[in-house]
Amino acid sequence: MAKTDWKAEAKELKKRLRKLKSAVTGTVSDVAGDVREEVAEVAGKIGAKLKSAKPVSPLAPKDGFPALPVIKGVEFSAAGAGIKYADRKDVMLIRLAPGTAMAGVFTRSSTRSACVRDCQDKLAIKAPAGVGAAILVNSGNSNAFTGKLGDKAVAAVTGSVASALQLPPARVFSSSTGVIGEPLPHDKITAIVPDLVAGLREDGIEMAAQAMMTTDTFPKGAAATVEGDGGTIHIAGIAKGSGMIAPDMATMLVYIFTDAKISPTILQRMLSRNVDATFNSITVDSDTSTSDTLLLAATGQSEAAPVKGAVAKAFETALQAVMQDLALQVIRDGEGATKLVEIQVTGAASDEDAGKVAFSIANSPLVKTALAGEDPNWGRIVAAIGKSGAEADRDRLSIRFGDILVAKNGWRNPTYVEEDGAACFKQQEILIRVDLGLGKAARTVWTCDLTSRYIEINADYRS
Repeated sequence: MAKTDWKAEAKELKKRLRKLKSAVTGTVSDVAGDVREEVAEVAGKIGAKLKSAKPVSPLAPKDGFPALPVIKGVEFSAAGAGIKYADRKDVMLIRLAPGTAMAGVFTRSSTRSACVRDCQDKLAIKAPAGVGAAILVNSGNSNAFTGKLGDKAVAAVTGSVASALQLPPARVFSSSTGVIGEPLPHDKITAIVPDLVAGLREDGIEMAAQAMMTTDTFPKGAAATVEGDGGTIHIAGIAKGSGMIAPDMATMLVYIFTDAKISPTILQRMLSRNVDATFNSITVDSDTSTSDTLLLAATGQSEAAPVKGAVAKAFETALQAVMQDLALQVIRDGEGATKLVEIQVTGAASDEDAGKVAFSIANSPLVKTALAGEDPNWGRIVAAIGKSGAEADRDRLSIRFGDILVAKNGWRNPTYVEEDGAACFKQQEILIRVDLGLGKAARTVWTCDLTSRYIEINADYRS
């Protein structure tokens, strides 16, 4: 029987054990690495979902997006280009029938975007008879303060749509909303133009409203009808806006459509006449956007006769109502807002003074934080009146919360009870009334409270 070399055997076993241990360790390490990567990927997706899952404003319409009428001659589509947001539609296209009349108002910002300047130039051109139009809107990037690159981007996206829809480039309007100062990745938009064209449909207006949202928590829509001579005239509009909202034309993106037969000149007059009392009478944070755009399109496809006389007055009233509804929805969706606040100023010496006082109150951080804290600190309103630059007399003005007389004759109303003011400030909708006692001029504006949520949204906006 041969003698076993136990030392050599043990040495060999140890060697094999080391190899096995090394193999097991490597396998476990690889598996652990794979698991870590998968966990990180899932966590990232969950984090992104949580981040994008914005709570809907408590002031949002309870019934959600309204049922808007189909406007003959208008089609909508939306698609995802991945400009900033993942897994959502961020570009929308609107096709307008031949013969559509166009009107618009825009921001007066000196740093307005390339899209705004392009739209202004195109609206100044008389459109050939019987030619259609289109509107392309993207969210996630405002294409503002981007120099010649911004102009080239506008030309690229509008040219692509013009080619696809066989329209003159001068009849394709564009808007961009989102981060300022970053070049627009226009190639991502032009790449999906065929999909946008293929997806056009009459009933896609809500989808279009969703595609242009940024920090908005709900899509915004409004409608009205007017009985014309020989048929019904329909109006439907959508808006985007939540932050960077202050009056300097139309502090947001708004698109309103009607099937009325009406000339571009009259349409523009009506729009311009009603913008001050609606979109120029709201403020969330006193900041005016570089991208403010309101386009109004009339396809002329209603069975009603051309708008004139009494019908013209009724149509303008209905248009103003749609504009007002959309403007207030923007305030209801103010970033972090929990209160819708109406400020009525009467008895001013001039219209200008009435506006100064109303906006001084509406934009005061002290007033807005008092509203958020449900603290009826009327002294902050007094201070806002005093700093406004408007003519005011301490001993002639009065302040009311709704119907509650808070202060008059230069002093607190002796019968005012703080608990009554506090109860008023606990409501979701609050009315503040100031009478200056100096004249007959008046102005009403709307604002919201200022909460910590506003800071969270804007501190995290670009990340």
